[in-house]
Amino acid sequence: MIRVKVLGRGIEREIEWKKGMLVKDVLREIGFNTESAIARVNGRVALEDEAVEDGANVEVIPVVSGG
Repeated sequence: MIRVKVLGRGIEREIEWKKGMLVKDVLREIGFNTESAIARVNGRVALEDEAVEDGANVEVIPVVSGG
């Protein structure tokens, strides 16, 4: 299982880990994409194509934009 917390939104969930899962897969699973959020995996900012291991803690930081 992967523990996911969306900062600033009060969302915490666990999702099932799948072999070969990438950061972008985790984001998609919870309704974000790589343009709308940044991920930290086990406390370290992670790129979208980085692998996520079983048991990881992922913090999702939604990107805020405006004009």
